[in-house]
Amino acid sequence: MAARERIEADPYVGPHWSSAALITIDTQCDTLDGGALEVPGTSAVVPAMTRLSEGFRAAGRPIVHVVRVYERDGSNVDSCRRAAVEAGARMLGPGEAGTELAPGLAPAAAPVLDPAALLAGEAQPLGTAEWALYKPRWGAFFGTRLEEHLRSQGVDTLVFCGCNFPNCPRTSIYEASERDFRVVVVSDALSGLYERGERELAGIGALLLETDEVLAALGPARLVGAAGGTGAAGS
Repeated sequence: MAARERIEADPYVGPHWSSAALITIDTQCDTLDGGALEVPGTSAVVPAMTRLSEGFRAAGRPIVHVVRVYERDGSNVDSCRRAAVEAGARMLGPGEAGTELAPGLAPAAAPVLDPAALLAGEAQPLGTAEWALYKPRWGAFFGTRLEEHLRSQGVDTLVFCGCNFPNCPRTSIYEASERDFRVVVVSDALSGLYERGERELAGIGALLLETDEVLAALGPARLVGAAGGTGAAGS
């Protein structure tokens, strides 16, 4: 509790809920239970992630779903998985069902993912103030226009959830911190989180909250989002 109070009171790292965006990481069907790239614990956190997405939509705050798309020839795949994809492993392929966001994560009327647009670096609109964005490696900021996109939306606080803390979320969180974004990590909406990782996140000024706490904090921001609106501009 002392760490939380310290972070919330710090003028440089405490979250600004009225200028916050939700970032979901790699929560795609292939990473769920039984998927081609199954990550233990990811299916279990999808309900919390869905609640977060619904809360941010109600607040009129931006949401970016960061995703992977693996070319079938392995040409854009991480080094540690490239040999497997080159040998014929099917995971996160363009246009495949396993590459889509986990059920319930995107808005009801969202289109399917557009691999050509995503691989070209575009932020694909999925709804009002909601997009999908492809990342080529672990970090959401590496080789992407994520920072430019977020700055264009007036965002200074990022709320992270998704799959799988030791790899992509952790890298993305540190990238966000080194760009001076205020960082919130939703502990019950993030697979693979462990106690030492929580301590290390607090050490860089990231605030750890649970889903109910984030939704409660968003409450006052909902009027701001509803009044001001946030268009679905591209990045």
